[in-house]
Parts: sequence; C-alpha cells; structure tokens
Amino acid sequence: MAEPRAAGPGAPEPGRPETLLERVKSVRALDLEVASRASIAVVVPLVVLVLLGRIDWAAYASFGAMTSLYGRSEPYRIRARTVSVAAVFLLVSVAAGLVMSVAEATLPALVLGLLLVITAGMLLASTYGLFPGTPIFFVFAYLVCAQVPAPVDEMLPRLLVAVASAALAWLLTMSGWAFRRLAGDRSGDLFKELPRTPLLRPAAFRDVQVWLTILQNLVGVLLAGGLALFVGIGHPYWAVVSVVAVLPPPRAAHSISRAVHRIIGTALGVAVTALVLPGPSVWALIAVIAIGQFGAEILIGRHYGAALLFVTPLALTVAHLADPVAVPTLLVDRVVETALGGVVAVLIVLVARGLARQRSRRLGGQRPPLNA
Repeated sequence: MAEPRAAGPGAPEPGRPETLLERVKSVRALDLEVASRASIAVVVPLVVLVLLGRIDWAAYASFGAMTSLYGRSEPYRIRARTVSVAAVFLLVSVAAGLVMSVAEATLPALVLGLLLVITAGMLLASTYGLFPGTPIFFVFAYLVCAQVPAPVDEMLPRLLVAVASAALAWLLTMSGWAFRRLAGDRSGDLFKELPRTPLLRPAAFRDVQVWLTILQNLVGVLLAGGLALFVGIGHPYWAVVSVVAVLPPPRAAHSISRAVHRIIGTALGVAVTALVLPGPSVWALIAVIAIGQFGAEILIGRHYGAALLFVTPLALTVAHLADPVAVPTLLVDRVVETALGGVVAVLIVLVARGLARQRSRRLGGQRPPLNA
C-alpha cells in the first residue's frame, strides 16, 4: 500500500477527503516501480510453467511471488529483513497446505492448521512490522494449497516451484538498491526517498491488543468457514479469506466501510472476470494476472474497492489455473462467500466497538486502547 503523501499541486483542500479520481491521478513513480516488480515476479514463473507444460502448478508459483508484495517503500537494509521473513512464512504456509493435501487431511486437521497459520502470521506481522499487518496472504496460500489435489511424489517439486518463485521475487524486490546505486542515489521521480521504516517489536507476543486481534480472526474464520460449509458452498476458503482481509491489524480502526468496499468491489470484479475468464488461451490468462497484479498494487493504498476490480480477476484466474472448475460456479461462489465473510467481519467489528464503549464507560470516559 502507498505511504501518506505530502500535499502538492492538485492535492485536495485540507480537511476534504480525496476523490477516487484524485487518488488515481496521484500515482507516484515509486508506485509504478512497485507494481512493475510485483507483475514481473508473478508472470515470469508462470511463463516458465507454461513452457514446461505444468501450468497446473500455478498456485505455488503465485504464492511464492507474493514475496514481492512486502517491504514496500522501506530502506533496503530493513527491506531485506522484511521480505525474508515474509518469504519464509509464505513458503511455510505453502508447505503446510501441501502436507494437508497430500495427506488428504480431515476437516479438524485443516482447521487446526488454519488457526496456527493465522496465529503465527499475526505474531510475525506484529513483531516485524510487516505490511499488510494481517496474515491474509499466508492464509490464502495455506487454504488454496490444501485444497488443490497433490500426489505425494509431486510434493517436493511443487514446493520447489514456490521456493524458486519466492527467490525471484526477493531479488526483484531488492533490485531497486542496485538501480539506485547505479544512479548515484540521485533524487528524482524514480529514485525517491524510501519513507517507511517498520517498527521491530520483539515483545509483540506479550501485547494484549495483538492477541485480541488474533482472537477476532480465529472466531471470524470459524464462523464464516462453518457457515459456508453448512450452506454447502463449493469454495468455503473465500469466506475465510474475506474475514481475514476485512478485519484490521492490532490498534487499527475497525471500519465497516472496508467490508462494504470488499463486497461491492468483489461483485464488480467478478463481473469483469466473467468477461475475461471463459475461453481465452493460457497466455491471455497470464496477461490477466499481470494486469491484475499491476492494477492492484497501484490502487490498493488509495481505494480498496477500486483495487478489488483488479484483485478479484487476479485471484480467480490463479485459482482457475490451479484447479479448474466450471467458471459460473467459481464466480458465484466468490460473490456469495465474500458477502458471507464480509457480514461476519462486520458483526465482529460491531461487537468490538460495543465492548470498547463499555470499557470506556468503566474507565470513566477515557478512550480505551482496544481497537475502536
């Protein structure tokens, strides 16, 4: 996501929220650099898999490539730590999902693995200041890899695809250091200062707010996943991912609007996907993934709903390449389960707000530190 911007020509008046058009116009060269890296990181492994005739391994390559989504706008010495931590846990999540798939794990085992991924992912994000500060990508990687059927003799090759993809993404994410060195660290549109310095918090595991956020996520995914299974929807992991995507990290404000943006943005994104997913060649689908990744990185820090116009085709295309199903079923499941997860997340937000107000009254009107 983008960092806060200083006011400049064309900036909105103080106190007036930016319109979507103003946010789009404010795209910086640094955003273009980040978006380009992320697109290259996901496209190159997919092209290699097509040439090898193993596009069915697309999910593993895509989740390894998510390494490039971390470390944005951070100084390179810190970025190396951030990206390395993210890459390792992405690979752990992929490996855990693969183990579940190969073992044909029971539902209780899958749920236990999910709860562990959420807990460990949130603790890592809070300790190392990862951005995003939620375990969304770790959860997504675990759930999809657990769902895609995998024979035992292909477990190691599939994991190595993720490792190679993560390594490429790591190099691309750090490549700006070389470019800036070659440019003599000159200041300009492309070679901007890197403003984000995440806070390292070794004692995050002792933070009550971190554990409250973990609890909210655990309750949310159990409710959303359980309801999706009860209703009999074909892709219950979308409901789980939606909850994790909507609930904020520790000490961030709870926002119902984020859930609304996710539901509406996903519905519109599904409509876009319906136009591009059925029928095109695998090369066209890779182009959709590249465009989706690029657009998502440009917009995600400016307007969450608009970003989902790109995120949704990207996610659905990757899911379709990894485990092809009837396109109408895939699209309907995505909309229904996103709405389900969004509603569950909103309920948790409302409960958290109510508890925060009660605590505030008990403290004599002082604002409590609970997410409010």
